[in-house]
Amino acid sequence: MALGEQKIIFITHSEKADPSPVGEAIQALGYTTEICCPFLGDSLPPLRHGRPEGYVAAVVFGGAQMVGDAAELDFLATELDWVSEQMVSGAPFLGICLGAQMMAHTLGAKVWERTDGVREIGYHQVNATPAGRGLFPDSMTAYQWHREGFDLPEGTELLATGGEAFYNQAFRHGDNAYAIQFHPEMYVKTMEYWINSEGGAPQLSMPGAQSAAEQRAGAPVHNPIMRRWFDSFLDVWLGPATND
Repeated sequence: MALGEQKIIFITHSEKADPSPVGEAIQALGYTTEICCPFLGDSLPPLRHGRPEGYVAAVVFGGAQMVGDAAELDFLATELDWVSEQMVSGAPFLGICLGAQMMAHTLGAKVWERTDGVREIGYHQVNATPAGRGLFPDSMTAYQWHREGFDLPEGTELLATGGEAFYNQAFRHGDNAYAIQFHPEMYVKTMEYWINSEGGAPQLSMPGAQSAAEQRAGAPVHNPIMRRWFDSFLDVWLGPATND
């Protein structure tokens, strides 16, 4: 690592994962980002005192996997242990969608799939709680793609809520670990891949899913707002990189 360089590790779960918008926002603050994909056989960075060695923070993104898949997927079980240790240490951490569900699970909360087949796909409203005001706007329309939700872990702060189907949308654990159910990394290229993919297209007919046309209409309206929100969130979570 170059003198003064501050790196953030991105954990992804697909060969097609593209965290570019999140990466661009973080890099604009002066950080270097690196991608690690355990799904493809990459090894997670070792932890030192509960923090990824050589990195100032970790971001765990979403994926097609579910927390319950860890019983059959060794890489996912290993990743859950890796996340759990960081929750204990208080390391700076951001979990997005599956990453948020991993956080909830390792903190002892239930992660569940709706039995009625309801999804949350497309642009859906997210509302700040009293504890979340200042970090979230009172209301924001954010991109979602998930079939699992999570209960609120004991001892955490609920920061944002959604509709009745998936009420818990964001929480904070300790001072610097955040979970968000929605996707601030969404941009048009990724959205088009998801809605046209073999696994994604059939889900658009499920209850709670917006059509491809609705999502395409929403993207130019809501994606810039999500990006502005994420920039302001990063000012709180990380702040500018230093040369220490």
